[in-house]
Order: sequence, then C-alpha cells, then structure tokens
Amino acid sequence: MKLSRIKTLLGLFLAAILSAPALGANTPLPGTLNYVEGKAQIGSEDLSAKSIGSSELQAGQTITTETGRAEVLLTPGVFFRLDNNSAAEMISLSLTNTEVQLNKGRAMLEVAEIHKQNDIKIAQDGATTQILKNGLYEFDANDGAIRVFEGKAQVAAKAKTKDLKGGRELNVQRDPVLKAQKFDKKNRDDFYNWSSLRSQYESEANVDVARYVAPGGYAGPGWYWDPWFSAYTFVPGNGIFYSPFGWGFYSPGWIGYAPAFGYGVPYRYYGRGYYGHGHHEYGYHGHAVAPRAGVSAPMRTAPAMHSQGVGGFHGGGRR
Repeated sequence: MKLSRIKTLLGLFLAAILSAPALGANTPLPGTLNYVEGKAQIGSEDLSAKSIGSSELQAGQTITTETGRAEVLLTPGVFFRLDNNSAAEMISLSLTNTEVQLNKGRAMLEVAEIHKQNDIKIAQDGATTQILKNGLYEFDANDGAIRVFEGKAQVAAKAKTKDLKGGRELNVQRDPVLKAQKFDKKNRDDFYNWSSLRSQYESEANVDVARYVAPGGYAGPGWYWDPWFSAYTFVPGNGIFYSPFGWGFYSPGWIGYAPAFGYGVPYRYYGRGYYGHGHHEYGYHGHAVAPRAGVSAPMRTAPAMHSQGVGGFHGGGRR
C-alpha cells in the first residue's frame, strides 16, 4: 500500500513538471545556452551545467570555448554548436533576423525546421551565409571553409553571391572566385560525432516531452524544456521531422509513432521534411514553451536505439 502511494505521488510530481505550460510559459530566445561541457564563457561569465537554459547571448556578446564545447538555440528547430577553442558573437537575435558571427574555430548548424519567415545567417571571414533549407552546415573560421553536408545555403562574399548545396564546400579565405568544390561527406571527425550524439539526445527528450505537452494532440512548434535531460528540445507542430543526422522529432499528434523502449510503429518516408501522412504546418506558431522546472531531476534510462527505420529513434538517414 505504501509503495503504491509513493508511485502515485511520483506520478503526480512528474505530471506537474511536464504540464508546466499551464502555469506560465518561458520561451527561450535565440542565443539561449542549451548545453556546455568543459571550459566555456559568455563574456566574462564562466558557464557550467547550472547555466543551461538560463544563460543567454545578447546582441554583441561572445561565447568562447577553450577545452570544451557548447550548444546554443537559435530559432525553433535550429541548433548552433561550437567546437573546442572557438568563439562566436551574437549579432542579431530576432526570430525573423537571426545572425551569428564565427570569429574563431569551428561551428556546426543543425537545421531540423526552417520557415520562409526565418532569416538565419552565419558570418565568418567577411562572408555571410544565409540558410535556405533544412540540413547540416559546418563553418571553419580557422581555414575559411564553409561546408554543406545536406541542405542549401547562399554565400555572399567579395561582391559575389554563390549557392551552396549538399556535398559542396567553398573557401572564403583562399578562393578569390568562390568556386564550390565537392568534399567527402563520409569524412567525419569527433566534432561531427559529438553533434550527432547531441541530436540523438534531443530526439529522446522530444519523445519524453511530446507525450505530455498537448493531450489534445497539438502544440505550437517550439522549444520545450525536459527536466529529465536538463535541456530544451524541439517539438514540431504537426507531423514527424527528422534531423539531418536522422533522429526523429515527433509532434504531440504523432507521438504514437515514436518508439517506446525499443518497440515502435513502422513508418515510412513521404518526403517534404516529415514522415507519415498528414498536413505539415509551415506557418510560424511557436511561443508556447514549457519553462525550466527549477528542480534537479536524474536522467532516466533512455529507450533503446535502433539503426533501422522500425522500432527505433533513427530514421535511417545520416549517422
């Protein structure tokens, strides 16, 4: 009887945490720190695990890493990740005009969802790259390289404008004509693998959160806090989105297709950025975001991972 009462109380506690939007939303703006490891700072502020979800880059501020890495949220569905010994300055943090300048080192941009109203730019070495499609983008200020693993971008530099598609790179330091070159997308290093792992964790957190944020099956797309993973995750408004690494982000109405501890419902790719039948909401809706819980919760055991498209988080895409 006592054990049953404890389970009931724990269940009510968890439900209270995950239903927190009813108590008041806390929308993270572009520039919000979502993860940090090792040594990193925003200005003179040293970052730690306690900074996650609360520390924000303001316009004109710089985030710097030494032996460490960091992840910053931009618009909903867009993750900016900074490698070791790197520095990036927030130029503009508007939802419709978001710009980050990479001053040193390397950065990777994962774009799970982008709308036509979004204007996302990454500046480096006098060049400005506008992101046009969902995908995976890498920027290296050390040697001037801009790479598109998947997606499409437009690079403006040296009074020229160049479109850059998946599998192509250009160098804004050494190439005066900005000619796009092929590169080996299978040549992946530790920073790439770390970014893929972060994407996987956020997919798992999405499945956690999407089950609770909208019992009626719909929630505005945006960032939602998961106390179990101590980070924000992306929840789309409708359909099932896959990150460029292949990890799934499920909307509340499609959470039934999500795997549950290794057992899932078969799904199939139907294109246009989402999986399964149904209409995708392309308009921008999202400001209903769960606030940080304010308590420290242990990470629970994550559902089992599978590389196939049935019964696992991964959709068979890039890993």
